[in-house]
Amino acid sequence: MRVKSRLCVAVMVAVVASPIVAAGQSSTTELGVTFTKDIVPILQRSCQVCHRSGEMAPMSLVTYQEVRPWARAIKRRVVAREMPPWHIDKNIGIQSFKDDPSLSDTEIATVAAWVDSGAPRGNVADMLPPAEFPDASEWQIGEPDLVVQYPAYLMPAEGSDLFGALYTELDLDEDRYIKAIQTRPADDASRRVVHHALSFAVHPDEEEMRIAGDDDVPAAQFLVEYASGKNGEVYPEDSGLLLEAGRMMRLDYHFHSVGEEVAAVVELGMVFHPKGHVPEHIRWSKQLGLNNRLLDIPPGKVVRTDGYAVLAKAARLTAFQPHMHMLGTYQCLELIYPWPGWFAQTETVNCAKFDYNWHLVYNYEDDVAPIVPAGTVLHIISWHDNTEANRGNPDPRNWTGDGGRTIDEMGFAWIGWYDLTDEEYAAELAERKKRRDASAANQQQ
Repeated sequence: MRVKSRLCVAVMVAVVASPIVAAGQSSTTELGVTFTKDIVPILQRSCQVCHRSGEMAPMSLVTYQEVRPWARAIKRRVVAREMPPWHIDKNIGIQSFKDDPSLSDTEIATVAAWVDSGAPRGNVADMLPPAEFPDASEWQIGEPDLVVQYPAYLMPAEGSDLFGALYTELDLDEDRYIKAIQTRPADDASRRVVHHALSFAVHPDEEEMRIAGDDDVPAAQFLVEYASGKNGEVYPEDSGLLLEAGRMMRLDYHFHSVGEEVAAVVELGMVFHPKGHVPEHIRWSKQLGLNNRLLDIPPGKVVRTDGYAVLAKAARLTAFQPHMHMLGTYQCLELIYPWPGWFAQTETVNCAKFDYNWHLVYNYEDDVAPIVPAGTVLHIISWHDNTEANRGNPDPRNWTGDGGRTIDEMGFAWIGWYDLTDEEYAAELAERKKRRDASAANQQQ
């Protein structure tokens, strides 16, 4: 299964394209780079899913007439790897992910060369047929087997951030294992209001017990988190999460005002494994490397914060999602392996730039997903920039610390994983070594 990527080269409306001195509308340039032959394939693969009429992006990038005025702005954002919104550092760690929409170095160089040569149209005969895209209302995870819609919450136009819980029924007549899951605001207005939302399956009497002040409320089962721009979560084929029939659904929300009254609606879509199928592993998702209490970000400073979490069992890591707020700029996931003696072996798995508007889940390709022994420490390293150089900084004059509000800060990672037995870990390790040795032998030949 693949998430249908909705990430795109989104050039902000505020960017005003500078006039380009075009070298006419010739079909070739000195480098032979043209819109019809070279740029359209890139746009169709990584841009037009959002940049087309009626979609979420601020302008359409389908025809030459639509793209041409934005050429310099497109080059600037693409060369800086700010867009498409895929922020994995290309120079560090694993680079194989499911549904990666990012541009290769060659594609970036092609865009830059096209703009620098005057952004020529090229030969119309070279143009690919228009791409076909799913309807904007379709889910990234494919058609869900079940959609849960939480009650609407009327968010006032002005006021402080609001936190709370919404409950709704779960229309499920038998236990099922989740294969893929996605939370999304139901419309654009809701999307602007929702800071984050966490979905839980809970005891059917939980709401009444909480209202009554009962201290013995049964534990809730966490399902998935949403934050602005987040994509769906797709589990490896041999894993899933049990959703029990007879539960209620709870949404823990954080909404913020946006200057107009909004009836915020959040919905949750789930794709299940076939009825009766029990996957080999239970897939977990948790906030790890959480060390918010130490967040101390003075005005005008860049601050690093470190958090740690120990995995008691061997595991396969399936997903990495940095989580910070508006001052967050960069985060790394490092593994500290258990090692005899005084020293531990470390490995930086991934680093990613952070953009508050895009809380992306980086789902590892199955054959490269990190496998780790019991006792491995996950080291989450977060950087927050409270200077004027940070364009997302609401006010670099203010000290910022830990807190749940949008203007407060956090620093941790959502990690997806499933546990392995020691035997499974050893077998997987041996299989990967076998594949590496075979690949090395092929390269020598």
